[in-house]
Amino acid sequence: MLKVAYDPIYAHPLPEGHRFPMLKYELIPAQLIHEGILAAENLFSPEPLQEEVILWTHDEYYWHQLRDLILPPKEQRRIGFPLSAKLVEREIRIAKGTIDGCHFAFNYGVAFNVAGGTHHAGTDWGEGFCLLNDQAIAANYLLNNKLAQSILIIDLDVHQGNGTAQIFENESRVFTFSIHGANNFPYRKEKSDLDINLADGTGDDEYLDLLKQTLPRLIDQQKPDFIFYLAGVDVLKTDKLGKLSLSKEGCKERDRFVMEQCIKHRIPVQISMGGGYSADIKDIVDAHCNTFRLAHDLYF
Repeated sequence: MLKVAYDPIYAHPLPEGHRFPMLKYELIPAQLIHEGILAAENLFSPEPLQEEVILWTHDEYYWHQLRDLILPPKEQRRIGFPLSAKLVEREIRIAKGTIDGCHFAFNYGVAFNVAGGTHHAGTDWGEGFCLLNDQAIAANYLLNNKLAQSILIIDLDVHQGNGTAQIFENESRVFTFSIHGANNFPYRKEKSDLDINLADGTGDDEYLDLLKQTLPRLIDQQKPDFIFYLAGVDVLKTDKLGKLSLSKEGCKERDRFVMEQCIKHRIPVQISMGGGYSADIKDIVDAHCNTFRLAHDLYF
């Protein structure tokens, strides 16, 4: 069964000027239910994550600043959202949804979080709409509970997963792989285990060739027993922030290849959705829904 973490708090209202990035979290499950890809039993609402698990990844002082709503204004501006109790609750539920998704992935091969992909959050900072790093938290959860020994994080959002790279820079059991725009946010990059920096305007053929040359080799070398996939759709040509030029079909082929590699090697995968900032919300939602449609077809 395709299991998908979703909670209405993912799309909770923000002050004017901050709402657009949240709209897709309501529209994605609604569209998939309309198409019959998802039903009520496919969706699960995660509980808040325990503080102990957060602290396996994030610095205690930073977490307490978030929890107690005392993060300095400069750090809030770096995140891009005004800090609130609802926003913090949203982040800890997203992280728990990614952890829960790992357990479902062990059972079904794949599981999703409608939100997540908060890869700009580092050990002691938030950035770029990310407060807590959901996939990093889940990876440490798997390691600390001896549920995985070798983890591959595939980050195909248009922006480098700088927080994820920093969190795992000294952790040999987690291999971080990021394909992203060279001239895009974050302008100060961290060092992933493997970074592929793309020129502005990179299109389907070059992007897919690089992915297909690289990912099978990484799987053969690292022999992961769990994969996290960040499937951002801000690689689209229509994206306002992306600077790349993938078509919707190219983005879908990207997702297909990643999932087919997971299936071929029998590696469970948890997928978080990452970014998407096209001017037309329909482009964002349809590209994200393609990832779910593929999983439905390939796994079930």
